[in-house]
Amino acid sequence: MDQMDQTDLFIAGAFRPAADGARFDVVNPATEGVLASVASAGIADADAALDAAAAAMAAWAAETPRHRAEVLRRAWELMSARLDDIARLITLENGKARADALGEATYAAEFFRWFAEEAARADGHLTRAPASGARILVQHKPAGLAVLVTPWNYPAAMGTRKIAPALAAGCGVVIKPASDTPLTMLALMPILAEAGVPAGLVNVLPSRRTGALVDHLMHDPRVRVVSFTGSTEVGRTLLRGAADQVLKPAMELGGNAPCIVFDDADLDEAVEGTMLAKMRNLGEACTAANRIYVQAGIAPEFTRRLTARMAELKLGDGTDPAVDVGPLVNAATRDKVGAFVADALARGARLECGGVPPEGPGFFYPPTVLSNVPDTAECVHDEIFGPVAALLPFTDEAEVIARANDTEYGLVAYVFTGDFRRGLRVCERLDYGMVGLNRGLVSDPAAPFGGVKQSGLGREGGHEGMFEFMETQYISASW
Repeated sequence: MDQMDQTDLFIAGAFRPAADGARFDVVNPATEGVLASVASAGIADADAALDAAAAAMAAWAAETPRHRAEVLRRAWELMSARLDDIARLITLENGKARADALGEATYAAEFFRWFAEEAARADGHLTRAPASGARILVQHKPAGLAVLVTPWNYPAAMGTRKIAPALAAGCGVVIKPASDTPLTMLALMPILAEAGVPAGLVNVLPSRRTGALVDHLMHDPRVRVVSFTGSTEVGRTLLRGAADQVLKPAMELGGNAPCIVFDDADLDEAVEGTMLAKMRNLGEACTAANRIYVQAGIAPEFTRRLTARMAELKLGDGTDPAVDVGPLVNAATRDKVGAFVADALARGARLECGGVPPEGPGFFYPPTVLSNVPDTAECVHDEIFGPVAALLPFTDEAEVIARANDTEYGLVAYVFTGDFRRGLRVCERLDYGMVGLNRGLVSDPAAPFGGVKQSGLGREGGHEGMFEFMETQYISASW
């Protein structure tokens, strides 16, 4: 795979420039140099993509579930054979270290295998109405065209997590990748074509005119689903737009994940689990541990161990296999992380390590640990989205549950304890869609990923993921 071959829009099975010729630059966050000039889709391109998706969907929806499953499985096989190339491209445009990029590529491919298996399991049911005696026949049908809007932090996985279930359900899609990282999604299109995905069924529209483009897509009557991963603020805007057409929304929005470490936790397990929950993807993840609550009895030792682990991480260009932490995606993200650290220190937090970005090109921020962070700090109420571990002490169970739940978000939480009964009790009292119990990783294609409160609607992955792209039909009959 030539890393930079695909820089145009992908519509109706072919790469083509934007109708008006518009383009924008994609920047390497490690060097601040331009990686590629990419076509920027406009309204005419959106209409062409919708026409292509509608034309291709009719035949695809009529295919047997087994046929769709075999195409998706082939996509998994082809993508798995090219993980190194995909990972390198992820690193170049996103900045994440090689190990993180390879992990994402593997995770992204797995959605094709999982939904290949789920494609044949859109089970309905047949019952008899108790009062009338009529037969109740329930089946699930493709909902219609789907608009997919993905973020920059997982250039491959956030797309495949939506494309795979949509294709399994029988839908055609138009995907709008983040303008910071469009190259990975474009590079996946020849793989899907080789796997047997019909031309036009999946269309990719990178663009710097995102608001107008997505709004236009959502107001086309052929579109019946909008699936978005990103900030809660943008999600609210899309939900208002979806109301005009009464679209089926699937929203994976912001998070503010608490990580609770009780004093009976296995410290080695808790430190490693916290490192995974905090530093996976440089902390640029809605699932990243944002508030790390440590019970007072173990706070000094936990802080010492976590600081030692963070301080030993190597910062640098993610294309170097020896690097653990690459640059953040852009200057705005780096500067926001720095502002969070400055605010916490001004409010009385203590800097244990890091905190000073290196000089020179690249959007780098070092692994940082802050202890004794007060509840008033801005980073406690907003996503840090960077390699900063904010440690907050607590004394008892009821207190930490109340503090953990004191947020509008409810995506994921983490709990570390040696008492399994307490662990389950605390998990049930946490207002989050997902909880990692003595685990720093919850994302899995086989699990229903999603949150509650302001963190979203619907689920991605698991058995539930495909049904976000289907509608239930009931037929009443007598015989």
